[in-house]
Amino acid sequence: MSYSSLKSLASFQKLFRELYISRDLSRGSDKTLLWLASELGELSDAYLKQDLSAMKEEVADVFAWLCSFCNLLDIDLEEAVLKKYGNGCPRCSSSPCRCPMR
Repeated sequence: MSYSSLKSLASFQKLFRELYISRDLSRGSDKTLLWLASELGELSDAYLKQDLSAMKEEVADVFAWLCSFCNLLDIDLEEAVLKKYGNGCPRCSSSPCRCPMR
């Protein structure tokens, strides 16, 4: 896959499947989910330190681990996101959201 052809969530998820599916299958979904949680912790740490460079790296890692987790569970990430958010806010159906702030 050419990196220049990556234009959708589906294409990124496919890339991560091609790169890592054998490792992901060996690790399993439980450990992959733990890695995803660990990367979220690293992103939180970078945010608290206001380290923009580290935040950029960590959001990429979070996305990669999310794609790997979805691949293991046969979840089409793009389809799931569009189903929930493709018609506006899932609670108020507006775009932009008009729900009261939480």
